Amino acid sequence: MINLARAGTAVAAFGAGCFAWGLAEATMFKVRRVTVPVLPAGGRPLRVLHLSDVHLVPSQEIKLNFLRSLADLEPDLVINTGDNITSNSAILPLMSALGRLANVPGGFVFGSNDYHVPQFKSPLSYVTSGRSKPAEAPERLAVEQLRAEFERTGAWRDLGDRRAVVEAGGYRIELRGTDDAHHGLDHYDRVAGPRIDDVDLALGVTHAPYARVLDAMAGDVDMIFAGHTHGGQVCVPFYGALTTNCDLEPARVKGLSSHHASGHRAWLHISAGLGTSPFAPYRFACPPEVTLLTLVAA
Repeated sequence: MINLARAGTAVAAFGAGCFAWGLAEATMFKVRRVTVPVLPAGGRPLRVLHLSDVHLVPSQEIKLNFLRSLADLEPDLVINTGDNITSNSAILPLMSALGRLANVPGGFVFGSNDYHVPQFKSPLSYVTSGRSKPAEAPERLAVEQLRAEFERTGAWRDLGDRRAVVEAGGYRIELRGTDDAHHGLDHYDRVAGPRIDDVDLALGVTHAPYARVLDAMAGDVDMIFAGHTHGGQVCVPFYGALTTNCDLEPARVKGLSSHHASGHRAWLHISAGLGTSPFAPYRFACPPEVTLLTLVAA
């Protein structure tokens, strides 16, 4: 009986230690750097900052300070794949922290947590069901205010089921995106089809990397950007993610890979993101991150 009590105490202490580390790791922000051979021959490299899943709570000063530092990376293009806020009061602090990045050419899409206030869900449901379920009566966020702030300078383009062409780093780049696939708001058919003839690069942007979106984009673009997965958020060391919160396989839960569909291939980059739900403010073996991608000649 004494040995069982000691074992129980040890297990409880280990669990408490893991939870404490998870809370700390959620503030260990980093910049991941990746090189992608995707540009036409002969051109200069293009620096793309991929920002995703900030899930900002206005009191998160460490996260806000990290966001303020990102302009020093001097990207040529910014791609934001959604889930930026947790409340309406986070919109203005977010924009203030982004600072000069709002003047860099870029594109954005929204995720479910740009539309709705987050609600508590059992963490086990992500593992047992493979994805979170929408709330029955979610409280709406001021998404139109957020959209207006992102578009205020004219540098960032709304890609929610839309196309746009931007000039960045000496290249003419076509951007196309979908609204949030996690809640079935995506309509890729509205932007599908061949790229514009005079562009140097075609990029696809979506929040949640569901197979239906990736498969459709792979035949039309050179590279796809997505977020949503949080990199698994709670991972097992030397094993990896337990869930992707969508139908993507865990092996591609974050980072650079290639996506093949119907004889087509496109590069795919999934950001592990910067934040968490306010009801699960921890990460384990999956630090929060943004990615600075250097695109070079293929």
